Amino acid sequence: MKVDGTAYRTIWLNADGWSVDIIDQTLLPHQFVIARLTNLAEAAHAISAMLVRGAPLVGATAAYGMCLAVREDASDEGLAKASEILFATRPTAVNLRWALNVMGTKLAGVKPQDRAAAAYKCAAEICDDDVATCSSIGDHGLGLIRSAWEKRGKPERVNVLTHCNAGWLATVDWGTALSPVYKAHDAGLPVHVWVDETRPRNQGASLSAWELGRHGVPHTVIADNVGGHLMQHGEVDLCIVGTDRTTGTGDVCNKIGTYLKALAARDNNVPFYVALPHSTIDWTLENGVTEIPIEQRDATEVTEIAGRAPDGSVTTVRLTPDGSQAANYAFDVTPRRLVTGLITERGVCEASKAGLVGLYPERG
Repeated sequence: MKVDGTAYRTIWLNADGWSVDIIDQTLLPHQFVIARLTNLAEAAHAISAMLVRGAPLVGATAAYGMCLAVREDASDEGLAKASEILFATRPTAVNLRWALNVMGTKLAGVKPQDRAAAAYKCAAEICDDDVATCSSIGDHGLGLIRSAWEKRGKPERVNVLTHCNAGWLATVDWGTALSPVYKAHDAGLPVHVWVDETRPRNQGASLSAWELGRHGVPHTVIADNVGGHLMQHGEVDLCIVGTDRTTGTGDVCNKIGTYLKALAARDNNVPFYVALPHSTIDWTLENGVTEIPIEQRDATEVTEIAGRAPDGSVTTVRLTPDGSQAANYAFDVTPRRLVTGLITERGVCEASKAGLVGLYPERG
């Protein structure tokens, strides 16, 4: 995707050929800063501190984290330790485990002296696969947006509601939930996006709005609790969200607040779709509510907020009274019964084991 006319991915090799460049997403939307990762510790910090975020990008960063680790220690013990460190950074996103497993399997049969070259090749393949996957998700989701627009008699705009950020900033490129939006916009459909602010980290207001604006997609930022009201008044044609982990039976774990949007959509007969790549499916789990670990992050994400002051400086302020405790559950699980369909790189299916196996028969 493009930022002010320049094409970017979210992660790429530095000109030196070995260090890794990323967009520091903690500084968006007020500052566009490229950060350089030079070792395992910096890669792990980038994931845990959310300089990079979004399940597919977390996996890609972990892959390059293994590359940087191999430069420091290419032994079997070094690989195991690096994988352990990276896996501990974000417990919910299954792409992290998937990428580490792919890297570990690839490197296990390679001699230590050859592991660096093999690691960089594998990480690049993971990134390229994510780009192709997300583009295909967009192609399949485009049809859903077009159908919703045509169903309403081709009005002046078709309204998509999304939650959190599942655009290109959450992947290597294109995005998951927003990939169909970009495809629709580029195809000339009058798509408009309702962007949930997504407290407490405000990924919608700070990231989705930023990237949609840079691409020229009409959008409106709303408070998290506005979605149900808009649905009641016919202002939402369909919801499309991303996911950090989806069970093999179709339960969906996504940013906190997604479950409430799915409930509102069901009550108002609004289609609720979830866009995901193959790497986000956890085939080992059946019940997302009881089996998916829910990350609890630092309470200051709830009690404090950063923004731009009138003088242009970026500052952090406290929202809550001194002494008030805060809880910060980062994700919730939407049961498959509330999901209209899953948009994957292989097509759209119902949120069920049968639906997923129909697209991925090798998992049957």
